[in-house]
Amino acid sequence: MAANTTGARLEERWRDILAVHARTLGEIDRALHPYGLGASDFEVLDLLATTTPREGEQCRVQNLVGRVHLSQSALSRLIARLEKDGLVERSVCAEDRRGVYVALTRRGRDLHTEVLPVQRAALARALGE
Repeated sequence: MAANTTGARLEERWRDILAVHARTLGEIDRALHPYGLGASDFEVLDLLATTTPREGEQCRVQNLVGRVHLSQSALSRLIARLEKDGLVERSVCAEDRRGVYVALTRRGRDLHTEVLPVQRAALARALGE
């Protein structure tokens, strides 16, 4: 009986977490839509902005895989779209042809700076801060 109660509480907590996640992503998506971005787009731009603070610095795509809530193939498609929009640049690693680097462009860095307060405000609204 205790195991069933514990399992039910865990399941309820898990569903609460998923509901907060869905509500937060929706709020961020709505806030960033006028800028042509979604929550996942911003997440990648934000990671690149914080891990490569200077223009032209690169990050291996593989290093982003475990830090975003996307599969490797979905992340690759997202990066391709960001590249098409002129927000990031991809390049192949000279030492390891399988490795791919990604870097924010000036346009990507400027857009990140512009939408950062918008994303943070949406995050605060969604999380009640």
